[in-house]
Amino acid sequence: MLTVLVNISLGSVEIPFLDTLNAIFDGTTSNTSWDYIIWDYRIPKAFTAILVGAGLALSGLLMQTLFRNPLAGPFVLGISSGASLGAAILIMGASLFSGFSAFQLLNNVSLAIAASIGSFAVLLLVMSVAAKVKDTMALLIIGLMFGSITAAVVSVLSYFTTSEKLQQFIYWSFGSLGNLSWSQLGLLSLIVCIGIILSVFAIKGLNGLLLGENYAKSLGVNLKKLRYLVIIATGLLAGSITAFAGPIAFIGLAVPHLTRQIFDTTDHKILVPAVLIYGAIIMLLCDIVAQLPNSANVLPINAVTSIIGAPVVIWLLVRKKRMLF
Repeated sequence: MLTVLVNISLGSVEIPFLDTLNAIFDGTTSNTSWDYIIWDYRIPKAFTAILVGAGLALSGLLMQTLFRNPLAGPFVLGISSGASLGAAILIMGASLFSGFSAFQLLNNVSLAIAASIGSFAVLLLVMSVAAKVKDTMALLIIGLMFGSITAAVVSVLSYFTTSEKLQQFIYWSFGSLGNLSWSQLGLLSLIVCIGIILSVFAIKGLNGLLLGENYAKSLGVNLKKLRYLVIIATGLLAGSITAFAGPIAFIGLAVPHLTRQIFDTTDHKILVPAVLIYGAIIMLLCDIVAQLPNSANVLPINAVTSIIGAPVVIWLLVRKKRMLF
């Protein structure tokens, strides 16, 4: 709660902390422009940070356990790359397909729709492959190949597009937490909540997977069903977050490791709620740094998450001298 209040109270416009509290709990401040800034920008941005941090951290935990690979993250299945491809086609495809007026409709809603379509298309491909491939590691490699293919298509579009369109796409790829309206935030909240609920149903199977697939089968875990459940949950979490906030690195890869080191456990009954909380807190802290309080400049959230978070994880691993997995 303290992190949320600090996040809302800081920004390019200096607002007294007491006025921020009045705006949150009473609905008004002594300045109407402050009311607008707090309720239409800062509070939605804080909620977006909570959803993004919690969703990416949880999807990273799911992928690391499913593939039993500490380097796995929410992007290994190519779902986020699919979202980037959708955004790239909308932004940079206009120069190649100028006859389609829809490509000219560049705004936050159209970008979110295009990115969602891209991530959903890749999710369908991954699901169809998962039905035919029994080896989990083979599925990991295939997911990485999907990511490589979509990245190659984005590179081709980048090569042929104009410098203005390329700059727009690069700006989108930096990630942003402050572009969502209340209606968009409501939709993102619904999708993230569905992903979290699906993840809760997978806890027993995930704990069984830690000791190997044969042990999980002996516990009565349906591995095929579990794989589908985890892929769908990850697709909903990572795909929707990338669609609405852009590709945000580090959180999904590092927060699960950070949480394991802090709690010294691999039990998903503890890890699932823990990564949700720590992912949200770390994302809020990164957003506080990124917005450079009392400055009009805002750092790319992608850069801040890695610059701040990576040294913390390195320090914890060195201090513990081992990695739980």
